[in-house]
Amino acid sequence: MNQPWWRDACQPFDTAAMEQARVRQRQLTKPAGSLGQLEDLAVHLAGLQGRERPTLERVAITVFAGDHGVVEEGISAYPQAVTGQMLRNFVGGGAAISVLARQLEARLEVVDLGTIEPDLELPGVHHLRLGSGTANFARRPAMTEVQLGAALQAGRDSVRRASEQGVQLFIGGEMGIGNTTAAAALASVLLGCPARALSGPGTGLDSAGVRHKADVIERALASHGLRADDPLQALACVGGFEIAALAGAYLACAQQGVAVLVDGFICSVAALVAARLNPQSRPWLLFAHQGAEPGHQAVLEALEAQPLLALGLRLGEGSGAALAVPLLRLACALHGQMATFAEAAVADRPA
Repeated sequence: MNQPWWRDACQPFDTAAMEQARVRQRQLTKPAGSLGQLEDLAVHLAGLQGRERPTLERVAITVFAGDHGVVEEGISAYPQAVTGQMLRNFVGGGAAISVLARQLEARLEVVDLGTIEPDLELPGVHHLRLGSGTANFARRPAMTEVQLGAALQAGRDSVRRASEQGVQLFIGGEMGIGNTTAAAALASVLLGCPARALSGPGTGLDSAGVRHKADVIERALASHGLRADDPLQALACVGGFEIAALAGAYLACAQQGVAVLVDGFICSVAALVAARLNPQSRPWLLFAHQGAEPGHQAVLEALEAQPLLALGLRLGEGSGAALAVPLLRLACALHGQMATFAEAAVADRPA
């Protein structure tokens, strides 16, 4: 029997390009290490792109959307109708990620994996309709095996479309009322951490609401009997369509040789799933920011990730990652365009 596609080999680093980039960094007109993390980013991207001087001109952003049955348990401050309404806002150009994509001149795609509006039909949206949202995981598994496979494949297909346009950086975003609950549940399983330590306000719950959210997750996890060493089963039981699609997209990027810039808490949980399903994918994941959700730090630590920004963000949509793109572009520009000591006739430090 063939292994599932997400376990296929990922693209390797180009170690020669990385070494060339390190050598160049040592020759630039600055004290060694003075640009800190930006130097490491440039070298890392050189290895991913297979070139001494990487660039990030072509950026693709895909927002995956889906509703969550666990909203029936009263874990969200907003009604589920907001998911479909935000899809209209994305393609209408009024959402934060729509504005950011325009500013970055990035390709923006919106994929509806399944909302509670069965007849939703919006120009510019890929409507896949895997279901009217996931099932309520407090009572039964969130997804069937077929739905899970289709959601993972949806992420892979999005990367294929982006790759056909020569994308150099992929950003995944998410939209789905209730998805911080699904993400916290997944993280609780994969990290072996109590839900109360990972649950946050999401779209604006008060302290009592956060406690209720954690209680719902704890009861659900007890009923499912999930294990940290079975991320696929955890994803099926307590995840979401959009979280599965993100994980599929990240895995496909690593297999096709496309760098990923991971957004906030929900996207980072999807990245954790991807890294557990195929550890070779981890080097292809860069992390944009440390978000405001309390579980985000624990997930980043588990991934040994060093986020670029810490702005107290908790919007989602891929917005935090989009905000970090100029920083990556500037890291590439500094690396590629600064003069060397020899070119600028500047005295280097003594050998």
